[in-house]
Amino acid sequence: MSVKRIAIAILSLGTIAALAVMMLPLLLQSLGLHPNYPSKSFDLTGQTALIITTSHGVLNPPGETDGEPTGVFSSEMTIPYYEFIDAGMTVDIASIQGGPVPIDPSSFRPAIKTPSDSRFLADPVFQDKVAQSLPIEAINIADYDLFFIAGGWGAAYDLGDSPALGELISQAYQAEHTPLFGAVCHGPLGFIQARAADGSALLKGRRLTGVTNKQVEELGIVMTPRHPETELKRVGARYESRTAFRDIFANHVVIDDEQRFVTGQNQNAGHETAQKLMAILEARTGE
Repeated sequence: MSVKRIAIAILSLGTIAALAVMMLPLLLQSLGLHPNYPSKSFDLTGQTALIITTSHGVLNPPGETDGEPTGVFSSEMTIPYYEFIDAGMTVDIASIQGGPVPIDPSSFRPAIKTPSDSRFLADPVFQDKVAQSLPIEAINIADYDLFFIAGGWGAAYDLGDSPALGELISQAYQAEHTPLFGAVCHGPLGFIQARAADGSALLKGRRLTGVTNKQVEELGIVMTPRHPETELKRVGARYESRTAFRDIFANHVVIDDEQRFVTGQNQNAGHETAQKLMAILEARTGE
């Protein structure tokens, strides 16, 4: 084979590879990853939201401290943030410990990075909020109309083990201004320590969803200390989910009967969960 033909063959292979990389996100979306959601425009100027994240940044087996970097799954924070911001809301970022929020680096892989992630990477204001997140202990519940808990593998380590977060959710739920609560994927773990006024588990009998045990097993990350499906059922929640040939492509959003909690099954539910929270908030302000 001539040098010219070899060069043409190499160029052709390079072109095919480049096209495959470009088409992969569209293919994954067609299978169900980060589906398009018909967003409605809301005017919620004057309303406030707090997005709460993990502070844990290492995917480590129990008893060990070393592992792959992890944290919040970026789109589970960035998608609701921009949904709320674009509706005119004021949005703050908090984490269990405060300070820099660890973000799972896999969130930014080209095949799964969302437009909201790209917007975040070009947004110094949002980046500053993430770099200087508020500690849970510093939060005044009266400042917020909506509390949203993002997920990610890091959330499996600290959201369900934070007495401060459990107390925050408990007090916010009982507050006179009756704020709303949202969460996706591992985020609902942040509700499991919350208590109702009578001391019972706040989630008992309440319809919720979160990432399935099946998805955790399919991704091969079972060493994390808490799994949402297991934990939600343990505290008496009426757990719901949908499945797919791989649950990373499934999607489900649940509004509880009281219309105080809106939860999304996994990373695919960010847009829909935020939109449904804002629809409830808008209906309230119009009353």
